[in-house]
Amino acid sequence: MMTIVIGNAIIYLLARLSNYGAVAFLSFDLYHLLHGEIWRLVTFLFVPNTFDLFSLAISLYFYYFVGSVLEREWGTAKFTLYYLSGAVLTLLATVIASLISGNWHLMLSGTYYVNMSMFFAFAMLYPDMQVLLFFIIPLKVKWLAWANAALFAVDILRSLIWFNLSGILFPLIALFNFFVFFAPDFFHFAERKRYQHSRQSSSFRKTMHKEEAARHPYRHKCAVCGRTDADHPELQFRYCSRCTGYHCYCQDHIFNHVHFTDDQP
Repeated sequence: MMTIVIGNAIIYLLARLSNYGAVAFLSFDLYHLLHGEIWRLVTFLFVPNTFDLFSLAISLYFYYFVGSVLEREWGTAKFTLYYLSGAVLTLLATVIASLISGNWHLMLSGTYYVNMSMFFAFAMLYPDMQVLLFFIIPLKVKWLAWANAALFAVDILRSLIWFNLSGILFPLIALFNFFVFFAPDFFHFAERKRYQHSRQSSSFRKTMHKEEAARHPYRHKCAVCGRTDADHPELQFRYCSRCTGYHCYCQDHIFNHVHFTDDQP
């Protein structure tokens, strides 16, 4: 991230000195790539997303902080892979949009969506971390992430209405990069929720059985030994058809008991 931040600062200075000619020379578009300007595949990473000095300083500071935390969490190799995969997917989205629309001069300047993919990863790992919005307002990272996700949705809907293919592809590519890297985490989260729900359901059923047993201690009780189906669920109980009245016996006494008659009390 230090490399990205320093590169953005240098391109900002060059753009101001060259009346923004450096931006057009370094931004990516399919037309100039096909004419041999292959450096654009890399240099677009260092083109600032804004040329307002105050806004640029805040965004570079914030993304340097986010990227540095991710790099410490993941290690340089995984973080670099995540960032570059977002960049490559963004390039592919630009190429696809250019080919479909026929606008080969469609320009990709800056890494806004690549950085947003990085921010979503940060919010996934540290949702409850507080940051100072505009250095004043304390706000949890997860709420910033939800706000940006809502902006993504608005951008996609607006682009659908205006048939702006690049406006649809770029946000989706950023989200795709995020979901691909965090797919195992989402899978484990879903499995954990399913397991917790299963345990809660099992606990609920056990509680209901206990309450039912408390209200009705047993359904069958042997008239000889006094054993019940609640105490001995493995036993079978039957009613004797030769006894007067309804008398229940366990499997050990159904054929081994003295029959009740009308003469007995």
